[in-house]
Amino acid sequence: MTKAAELAKMGEVLTNSQIGGRRNIVINGAMQCSQRSTSETGQHTSGYLTLDRFNFNFVNEDELQTTLTQASEGPDGFANSLKVQATTAESAVGANHEFRVIYKIEAQDLQQLKFGTSEAERITVSFYVRSSVAATYGFNLFQNDASKINGQAYTINSANTWERKTLTFIGNTSDVINDDNGIGMQLNWFLMAGTDYTSGSNSGWETFATAKHAVGHNANAVVTTTNATWQITGVQLEVGSQATPFEHRSFGEELALCQRYYRSIGDRTSSHTNYLYNTAAQDATDATSGFYAFPIHMRTGPTMETTGTAADYRIYSNNSTTVCSSVPSLSGATTEGAVLSIAVGSGMTAGEVVHVQGNSDPAFIAFNAEL
Repeated sequence: MTKAAELAKMGEVLTNSQIGGRRNIVINGAMQCSQRSTSETGQHTSGYLTLDRFNFNFVNEDELQTTLTQASEGPDGFANSLKVQATTAESAVGANHEFRVIYKIEAQDLQQLKFGTSEAERITVSFYVRSSVAATYGFNLFQNDASKINGQAYTINSANTWERKTLTFIGNTSDVINDDNGIGMQLNWFLMAGTDYTSGSNSGWETFATAKHAVGHNANAVVTTTNATWQITGVQLEVGSQATPFEHRSFGEELALCQRYYRSIGDRTSSHTNYLYNTAAQDATDATSGFYAFPIHMRTGPTMETTGTAADYRIYSNNSTTVCSSVPSLSGATTEGAVLSIAVGSGMTAGEVVHVQGNSDPAFIAFNAEL
């Protein structure tokens, strides 16, 4: 690069405020937080399964089983990564088969991109990746409100070696990102894509079509090879065409950012007997309710997740415990908190202050406001 080009790049970085301040739009890019689970194995249903804010999408796989892990390994400067391992391989990838890792960004966190205006900013995605399969992988950005897609492939040059990839995208001058709490943009990393997803072309922000989804992807050996692996960490999305060093944040800050979307009370990997979930009051001899305030305002009023088994929960009162006859439920949920209700068979005293506890493993209570 010439000196003039170097100076031009430096000027762009300074103009776009990439030096100092908050640069990385991605939450949990260093794979520090994993409230749900640190490892899941099997033939999975699509959704959030392990690491916070990273979603998995499986379409039409027949045999594929994977282990999805918060791995305690990464390039220098990173203690963790998201690891995918094919424990049972897909024998053949059909035209309509797909597997991708997704990161979804809240729309109101993207207003600085100025999309839909003549000043729309270039944006750069960077990440560290390692795979046992050296090949070319599909990647795209999807702008949800406009249903526009912009894809670029990246190449892993050496197997089992951490490599940093940088992809820069022009701004979308035509379509606004709504200023709301919905999905503004998705980042999509493909690990499997049949010809239905790779047969098109894509050269900018274009109307979505399935054939454009994974243009350039030819790395299906990750899912057709038993024990093949793919790992990622250090994910960063920032304004401008220059990738800056990864913005590390403290674990506490990353966890708080994650809890806007998902809050798990208690560690699911630890013992939950006697674990205190909430302090409540007896509404009647067989019903308990109490307000639970979320430590972080959630994106929207959440839904509740439990084990689905009433006997995993109990009420503690007057130095004795009573096993619940229903799982906890929510009512009146807002971004700030909700009433947590639970039933017991009978025998409690109305008006009494009680504790809602875990009665056995794998009891947990979680609040879900994911995109």
